[in-house]
Amino acid sequence: MATKPGERRLQILQTLAEMLETPKGEKITTAALAGKLECSEAALYRHFASKAQMFEGLIEFIEQSLFGVINQITGEEQRGFRQIELILGLLLNFAQKNRGMTRVLIGDALVNENERLQLRINALLDKVEAALKQALRIAATQEKFKADADFGALANLLRCYVVGRWEQYARSGFSREPLAQWPQQWPMLYFACLSQAGDA
Repeated sequence: MATKPGERRLQILQTLAEMLETPKGEKITTAALAGKLECSEAALYRHFASKAQMFEGLIEFIEQSLFGVINQITGEEQRGFRQIELILGLLLNFAQKNRGMTRVLIGDALVNENERLQLRINALLDKVEAALKQALRIAATQEKFKADADFGALANLLRCYVVGRWEQYARSGFSREPLAQWPQQWPMLYFACLSQAGDA
């Protein structure tokens, strides 16, 4: 049965993401991907000019998925610390539900691929960090922060926490889930941020 071009593109990306879910999988080739889809490599190239373009499609999907919700959170939630909690929870939950995408986010799946792909992931993570920094600024207007509170350092700390959880998930063969211990760890992160609050 014939599929529409957009549907076929999505099918290719979904299959690529599924292949990435194997923790210690072999390097993904277009031949292996075509085999999974039961089509020729030429058929793949009718939808994507290169394998790098397929990975770019995955990164675009990740970006749209994450920032669609992040924008919703920042638009609807007024409290800065609650924004941070929801954004961090989103990032952990997204990874837990999308194993293959987690390997893209930590760069593991991009080794030996076009270097521009890692640059795109770096830019995506920088945007996440910027969203966290903005939420901290909002929190600062609601809490008495110290005059010298370093929002950049705090936002980076939160980013590193998330990436560390993603790394642990992938390196453990997806056995150590990102959301495990989140209820216990959020209060710790909250107080780490709140330690920058004071009477100053």
